[in-house]
Amino acid sequence: MDQKILTAYHEAGHAVMALLMGRSVQKVSIIPSQNRLGVCSIQKGRAKQVQDKLEAEMLILLAGMAAEGRKSGRYNVAGASQDLRAVEKLAISRSGNTRQAEKLIHKALDKTQHLLSNQATWKAVKVIASELLKNESISGRAAKHHLTLARSNQS
Repeated sequence: MDQKILTAYHEAGHAVMALLMGRSVQKVSIIPSQNRLGVCSIQKGRAKQVQDKLEAEMLILLAGMAAEGRKSGRYNVAGASQDLRAVEKLAISRSGNTRQAEKLIHKALDKTQHLLSNQATWKAVKVIASELLKNESISGRAAKHHLTLARSNQS
């Protein structure tokens, strides 16, 4: 499968999960830079409070790989290595040891997959990925609009 398509799904996954976790997205882009194929810029602070900020951060980080994997049928662990290193640091900071951290990561990945498997949520990922493939970059406002639209058309 085309790398650009997978990158679009990866970044769309981050964007949708960030919005679901109450974070504001500034911009989503699949314009490559020196060390990454795309980026989802998340604003500091929260639009709404979540119960577990650390878990929310982990879900957002894992959502890129999970969305890309849902599209391609396999996880691109190498492509998500920066995200995965950040997830490991968060998991170790919470659990204190590697074995507990691994359990926490697996639990967070299961939850990420579950959230992305929601019909409206996945539709938003697909629409945002499609917009990224057309325009290479979209605003956070556009991403939020697509998620809101997908969720309101669920009925």
